[in-house]
Amino acid sequence: MERSAGRSATYRLVVRGELDSRFAYFFNGMQMERLEGTTVLTGRVIDQAQLHGFIERFEELGLELLDVEQSAESS
Repeated sequence: MERSAGRSATYRLVVRGELDSRFAYFFNGMQMERLEGTTVLTGRVIDQAQLHGFIERFEELGLELLDVEQSAESS
């Protein structure tokens, strides 16, 4: 994945478990959708540091990260 520093991208992050809306606070503006035992967070990530911050937050909250995908239509 080649990306210039400072360019945002849209990501889809999937964690095990159906999180309720109080967790939205931890993921700065990401859209949350609960689907069959998982929660899908989708939204803009400004840089790799923010992405790694989200991943660390999952770990701190004891959540299992199942998938990370970058959208092809990122800018």
